[in-house]
Amino acid sequence: MCFSPQADVVAGAVVTAIGVDALRHVTAYRQLPLAVLPILLAAHEFDEAFVWWGLRHQVPWSVGHAAVIIYLAFAFALPVIGPIAVMSTETQRRRWATMAGLLGVGLVISAMLLVSLFSGPVSARIDGHHIAYATNIVDGPLVAVLYVFATCGALLLSSDRRIVIFGALNVVAVLVLAWVMVGGLTSLWCAWAALASIAIALYLRGATPNTDGQVRSPSPSRRPSLKPQ
Repeated sequence: MCFSPQADVVAGAVVTAIGVDALRHVTAYRQLPLAVLPILLAAHEFDEAFVWWGLRHQVPWSVGHAAVIIYLAFAFALPVIGPIAVMSTETQRRRWATMAGLLGVGLVISAMLLVSLFSGPVSARIDGHHIAYATNIVDGPLVAVLYVFATCGALLLSSDRRIVIFGALNVVAVLVLAWVMVGGLTSLWCAWAALASIAIALYLRGATPNTDGQVRSPSPSRRPSLKPQ
């Protein structure tokens, strides 16, 4: 969430540029799930601009409602997307297996959230300088804790120190965002998305490239896989 539709569009454009840079520095297929995250976050920002416009009756109701569903669907899928992105970079089998357990938790949480989304009711309203979304989520506090656990836990389990540091900062950011939302103040989602995208781009810039600096096609005996060899 951002301050206004204009802020969402600007944030989306900035994060898109960062995402393109991240993709340009991909040197192995296993990095793609992580590298594509900024592009997805940018699309999320652009989508919420349509939510704003729908609530302001500047686009047809059907367009605004569809934007609400898309926005929440992506947010509810993060407990799955996050672990997969981190698992794709992990090289230690034991840590990868533990992350797979977190992915299992994420699958359950995402399934519960998506069921609540598509079974309805779903609403969105402008609340000061942010948009307040509401769905019929059962056991909301428990789901929220498991959501953060699944989304951020894989980062903290990484064998790469840079990802662990990002994970720790991510936990702090999530807690701050939660506090801001509870306080009914302006959401900082677009700032978080930009910072997360910058961290991903910097990580990929620092990754060890192939000798020719290009993504190599896998040999027939080693097909692309999230699982470490």
